Amino acid sequence: MGMLFRCGGGSGEGGGGCQGSGLVEAVLQHRIMDASTLAPGTAASWQQYQRMRARLAALMSRELTQQTGLSESDFEVLCALAESSATSVRAMELRCGLEWEKSRLSHQLRRMQQRGLVDRAGCDDDGRASMVQITAVGRDVLGRARDVNDALVQRYVVETLGASRLDALGEIAGLVLAALDDETGPTHH
Repeated sequence: MGMLFRCGGGSGEGGGGCQGSGLVEAVLQHRIMDASTLAPGTAASWQQYQRMRARLAALMSRELTQQTGLSESDFEVLCALAESSATSVRAMELRCGLEWEKSRLSHQLRRMQQRGLVDRAGCDDDGRASMVQITAVGRDVLGRARDVNDALVQRYVVETLGASRLDALGEIAGLVLAALDDETGPTHH
């Protein structure tokens, strides 16, 4: 689903302009819901959630990159390093905390090190492990990136939902995350 309907750009021939309305969207929504085994209301809610999630993530990623030069992955890594109580973190601990594959983290750290955002060094007590730390350049750009991120969250989530719905969103997210963490699945109340 995702960004099927948010093509951006102007309108007219070759200009994109699909903004999530019109016949194409109606036909695709109908096909998706017809193919779903979910109840119609459930399928519609799930589709709305998926569209919201994809559009919000795309907007935040685009703004973050345009205003700071960081990708979402750069931002995630820098946040994790900055929030650590240690000055440097084992790459394996970082990988587990981010829930990333080893090769993904390795490639990401290499690119970030080339740009001066992080430093990597061998681990003194384990020659096979590597240690990662955020650089001064990384801290500076992270500060700006957090401002961009916070402003977008404030505008599109906090101001849109208000306090009570925001609390409900946090509760819902917690329930789904707990179900994902629990191999036996969600409990029904």
